[in-house]
Amino acid sequence: MKAARFHARGDIRIEDIPEPTVAPGTVGIDVAWCGICGTDLHEFMEGPIFIPPCGHPHPISGESAPVTMGHEFSGVVYAVGEGVTDIQVGQHVVVEPYIIADDVPTGPGERYHLSKNMNFIGLGGRGGGLSEKIAVKRRWVHPISNAIPLDQAALIEPLSVGHHAYVRSGAKAGDVALVGGGGPIGLLLAAVLKAKGLKVIITELSSKRKEKARESGVADHILDPSQVDVVAEVMKITGDKGADVAFECTSVNKALDQLVAATKPGGVVVIVSIWSHPATINVHTVVMKELDVRGTIAYCNDHQETIKLVEEGKIDLTPFITQRIQLQDLVSQGFETLIQNNESAVKIIVQPRLK
Repeated sequence: MKAARFHARGDIRIEDIPEPTVAPGTVGIDVAWCGICGTDLHEFMEGPIFIPPCGHPHPISGESAPVTMGHEFSGVVYAVGEGVTDIQVGQHVVVEPYIIADDVPTGPGERYHLSKNMNFIGLGGRGGGLSEKIAVKRRWVHPISNAIPLDQAALIEPLSVGHHAYVRSGAKAGDVALVGGGGPIGLLLAAVLKAKGLKVIITELSSKRKEKARESGVADHILDPSQVDVVAEVMKITGDKGADVAFECTSVNKALDQLVAATKPGGVVVIVSIWSHPATINVHTVVMKELDVRGTIAYCNDHQETIKLVEEGKIDLTPFITQRIQLQDLVSQGFETLIQNNESAVKIIVQPRLK
């Protein structure tokens, strides 16, 4: 079968590899669609980061580059391994793409996403969604309604990132949320916040991303920091109280500073983006306003609630898919588009089965 394989920085190849073995306790999935994540782009441009370098196998998967890429994917079950009785061939599914040690508890309330040596399918080994087929442990396979189109279902993984950030914030219906950054995660997070009954303010410089926020209906207010004083505008909108909760989705220090300044006393600031460089924060403001500053990473028992939001029609993922491509065009039409025209692309999804 065909698969996109990471060999080294700037070196991703479409190769023929053996089909996976559907071992006991696993589920064989025909991949329908797989999204290109910002993490994939960072691996292509700056990696290996999450991907174990060649000759340095991951301590859990035992694999190192070359590895199959892709962790945001949907598909149809084609086989179930011995012992799997609650999933049927033909079912539509998405995957929570974790690589976690077998002795780590993964039940309700467990923080398995913070466990030692955690990594992701499609980065740390165990196959990936940028291939025609994959076999995944049953624990990480989530059935979805056939009413959700499989192209939209590929976005449930990044949507779960937004859901986990929402959970980390402790926000509730009626709160005012300030989202710094209208990129893919910022927009999907905003969709979760709107579905949960919050008033959403997005700050964004890019005209195309502002247009997408407007078109998708995920923001009540869209502020351009180059045109308005964000803090003053937030105070106007909130009756001089400030935002109840703020989410940093840019990796830009100036945006973080604005969020800290615009959050109400006793409020919460959640840092969602992955920072590749050190940041500063106005500690005096944090202290004097008794702000809670929290990190969030990936997801943890978030997929089922996220799937429910989509199945119940509370979130429409249609507007967030900006391009569909074939596997052989992954680099030329996928990565290169994101590098050259990142502002207009929200989510590019890939169909691995070659036509």
